Amino acid sequence: MLQIQLIRENPQFVIDRLKVKNFDAKAIIDAIAQLDVEIRQNKKVLDDNLMEQKKLSADIGKLFKEGKTEEAQDLKKRIAELKEVEKQYQAMVAEKSDEIQNKLVLLPNLPHSSVPIGKTAADNEIIYTEGDASDFTCEVLPHWELVKKYDIIDFDLGCKITGAGFPIYKGKGARIQRALINFFLEEAINHGFTEIQPPYVVNEASAYATGQLPDKEGQMYHCQVDNFYLIPTAEVPLTNIYRDVILKEGDFPIKNCGYSACFRREAGSYGKDVRGLNRLHQFDKIEIVVIEHPDRSYETLEKMKTYAMSLLTKLGLPFRVLRLCGGDISFTSALTYDLEVYSKAQQRWLEVSSVSNFETYQANRLKLRFKDEATGKMRLAHTLNGSALALPRVLAAILENYQTDKGIVVPEVLRKYTGFDIID
Repeated sequence: MLQIQLIRENPQFVIDRLKVKNFDAKAIIDAIAQLDVEIRQNKKVLDDNLMEQKKLSADIGKLFKEGKTEEAQDLKKRIAELKEVEKQYQAMVAEKSDEIQNKLVLLPNLPHSSVPIGKTAADNEIIYTEGDASDFTCEVLPHWELVKKYDIIDFDLGCKITGAGFPIYKGKGARIQRALINFFLEEAINHGFTEIQPPYVVNEASAYATGQLPDKEGQMYHCQVDNFYLIPTAEVPLTNIYRDVILKEGDFPIKNCGYSACFRREAGSYGKDVRGLNRLHQFDKIEIVVIEHPDRSYETLEKMKTYAMSLLTKLGLPFRVLRLCGGDISFTSALTYDLEVYSKAQQRWLEVSSVSNFETYQANRLKLRFKDEATGKMRLAHTLNGSALALPRVLAAILENYQTDKGIVVPEVLRKYTGFDIID
């Protein structure tokens, strides 16, 4: 959530920056600015009211001492009237403050200056490519046919038990899935992240704090009886560990990682891009979350991107890195890098990671602050997160890119976890 002070001091800057996200903020900004003026006017009335009450209280004390009881009683009536006025203005301030909050949550985060101008994914900037992204010269099978051939993932059985988008992993399919989880977690721990095992459901306050509500309400599974939400990513519980927390400068950076199942309704998704493991309602992912000092957050973002890239290098998968344009970047992010692996069988790129800096946008909702040692003032921290990595499309790329006449070769870095080197 944007800070009201920024809108108060430079509303046109906010309007202009949000145009990069193709978001017309003028009407909302104007409404917030007007409400902010009214609140400050009402607070001035309240301050004047309080000063008058204090003066009258002092006068009443003197009048009683002088035996002027009747005059003192008249002033007490005046104080009672002022208190009623105070209640009215306090109610108006509270109401207008709620209106501002309701409008602030409608505004996306401001994009970083490096975010490219654009409206769709086609306008994203390719900043790095690694590996052989050429297509196979011979006929190959897509992963949804390979998993049937080797009986390692059953989409039909998952559909029977739950519904489409909830596959069942079997035998070597389950073992390579577990191997990927172990590999990603151990790599994160070796890079200084603390492993956290988070809950898979969160309350409304947690979903609001990281920006899932109200922006992504329709994409989350909602447990209505308890008003809980199934997490779309471990980012939500991992970041909410620091809700309403005041940190010290020496605490930075805070680096956590966590494995979780992720649940997304994927409402509106259809077509060939949802086949097999390409788009699921339940999938596994390792998330990395960093709480950082504002002066170092973009340096940290680059390190997180480089770390996620290293995982794909070790898996031997061809991949590329994109800087997302204004039209494709998320509502809450200031700058996002997407990592995509190339599926040679499908002849398309598959997103497996998004690494983002949210600056103070989430921290403002979280009330996540630290005391600046130089000024002694409270400041909002910066929050960052990334997928390191999301499993389904990584597994799809491994199955398709590592297929041979004898079976699917397991990447070397996974073999100590799988206990086998080929799926046949």
